[in-house]
Amino acid sequence: MLILYLRKILLLFALTVVTGAQAGVYEDMLQAIELDDDETVAALLKRGVDVNSVGPSGEPLLTLGARNGKPAVVKTLLAARPKLNAPNANGETALMLAAFGGHVEIVQQLLAKGAAVDQPGWTPLSYAAARNQLEIARLLIKAGAKVDAEAANGTTALMMAAREGHLAMVLLLLEHGANINHKTKAGYTPLEMAIAHGRRDVAETLLKAGAKQ
Repeated sequence: MLILYLRKILLLFALTVVTGAQAGVYEDMLQAIELDDDETVAALLKRGVDVNSVGPSGEPLLTLGARNGKPAVVKTLLAARPKLNAPNANGETALMLAAFGGHVEIVQQLLAKGAAVDQPGWTPLSYAAARNQLEIARLLIKAGAKVDAEAANGTTALMMAAREGHLAMVLLLLEHGANINHKTKAGYTPLEMAIAHGRRDVAETLLKAGAKQ
């Protein structure tokens, strides 16, 4: 705790000696996000750091905070009205990364501000399904996420859950109307994915629910 406190003091001190949008200030912002130091983040924003700044790796500040599970920082960044759906270099939004990481509080913050629950390609629900984040999946569905939204290759959230063997997620998605016989662009169904990856319990559940062989 002492080390974290000292690092915070050093960051705050840096604000008095760094001007403009110099690289050093951006590095201070990255460190403050890593520490979930919302006070320093707020101070840096006040001094002119652009809330929509994107680093060399293509990571906006908001997606960085969401990926790392830093709710205090995300709250502060959201107060500065960033671009909610700005993607990183991999096309991932803050909501997608929060869903993947299981950061429920951040998902709630982003949804409350109006973050998009669907987009072309991979979606927050698919990311939640891949990691069996049930609470987050429920939040996304309640917010209007399309259960059968497809990635570019035709994969849906149900397919992600079936492939990874997440039975509870499979049941949740089926409960909300997921297409049990949907096919990817390559022609694979959720059942075939479950079988290919040795997910016997999921395969049996899909068959009982009406999956075609």
